[in-house]
Amino acid sequence: MRKQVDKVNQNSPARPSGTVGDVFDAIHSIMHLYRSQQFRAFAGGAHELTHMESKVLRFFAREPGATLSDLVLHSGRDKAQLTRLIRGLRDRGLLDASADEADRRSTRLYLSEAGQGLHAQLHRIGTELSEVGLTGLDEAEREQLYALLQRVRSNLAREEEKK
Repeated sequence: MRKQVDKVNQNSPARPSGTVGDVFDAIHSIMHLYRSQQFRAFAGGAHELTHMESKVLRFFAREPGATLSDLVLHSGRDKAQLTRLIRGLRDRGLLDASADEADRRSTRLYLSEAGQGLHAQLHRIGTELSEVGLTGLDEAEREQLYALLQRVRSNLAREEEKK
């Protein structure tokens, strides 16, 4: 039986608008649909993942040998929460750890072979979903959408820097 995705975070497509709130609601709705479809692909499998677990795997795929402190700094998340997440991923054989050569108190983390395989699967599914989501947009429209989203991101990043 297929699990129903909640409709709480999904807007009705019949109500086009362009207000500031509608734009960010649409962005949120798109990401909710994307993530729910991505994780549905892993449901019931050997390695079901939460959203945060997938973010941690992606971080260590991009930053092999990073530490827990690096992850805390990057994510802004609570160290205790991330410690539990990492312990769970290590217990499941998705992350490997080794002592830092320069500082034995520090542990360097890497995707294990199973973690690399799972990350590759996540990436493949993400690419497929991205293609589905962008169906009907030509190359110029994709570039324009990307440029507009980058401007929104830059605006928010500048505001964050002020604080």
